[in-house]
Amino acid sequence: MNIGVFDSGFGGLTVLRALFDRLPAADYVYLGDTARLPYGAKSQATVARYAVSSARFLVDQGADYIVIACNTASALALDAIRDAVPVPVLGVIETGADAAQGCTNSGDVLVIATAATVESHAYAAACRKRGLRAYEKACPLLVPLTEEGWIDHPVTEEVLAIYLTELLAESAKTGLKPDTLVLGCTHYPLLRASIERKLPPTIKVIDSADATAAQVAATLTIPAPTGEESPQRTFYATDSVQKFRNLGTRFLGRPIDYVQLIDLGG
Repeated sequence: MNIGVFDSGFGGLTVLRALFDRLPAADYVYLGDTARLPYGAKSQATVARYAVSSARFLVDQGADYIVIACNTASALALDAIRDAVPVPVLGVIETGADAAQGCTNSGDVLVIATAATVESHAYAAACRKRGLRAYEKACPLLVPLTEEGWIDHPVTEEVLAIYLTELLAESAKTGLKPDTLVLGCTHYPLLRASIERKLPPTIKVIDSADATAAQVAATLTIPAPTGEESPQRTFYATDSVQKFRNLGTRFLGRPIDYVQLIDLGG
């Protein structure tokens, strides 16, 4: 079984990291479309075109199953991707909403994400389909702070405190009584410990990366390798491979020795 994982950049590596832990025997091919990020600043048609070309590339590399580890692509292009490739496709938004449904008792859910994901209201729609109420908040500074490596930095701690204080106050005004918060960006799992420290203990944090890996593991049965056979793990990027190795190692939690540069066009 070859699992293809796609993101516009590096955040999807937190999903890949969780997949490694849950399905270590699978082969993996990861594509970071770093030349065309950020997807959040593009139109839905452009995001769909980029995401479809990336998904097709993964199928060409032998992917039997594709995980869209990009919230923007999951929000704006999931149906287009499913129509374009002949293999199963799973997006991180539906898995995050599924996990929230299984966790909440009050039925009220908070979501923090990038501005593009919040503006799409994809999480709110996914939660509504599951009988939940959701309040979404954009936290645009968290991605650059995470990519800068400021995980435990005082500036990041202060930014988180401001965002979460605002989130709780704003959601309370709407009458929600949330007991669950979904990390709606694949960069945010790196900040999970800090986020949990700043929330009331009554609110449980859902890591959409781990929730996605759990759903894939529940869907697929992958036998352990035999003999000296070892799983293949291949990385592709559409821009600087050196930057991908450096930043990617932080997100994946282990060294990335080799990244292949590819050109998917404009």
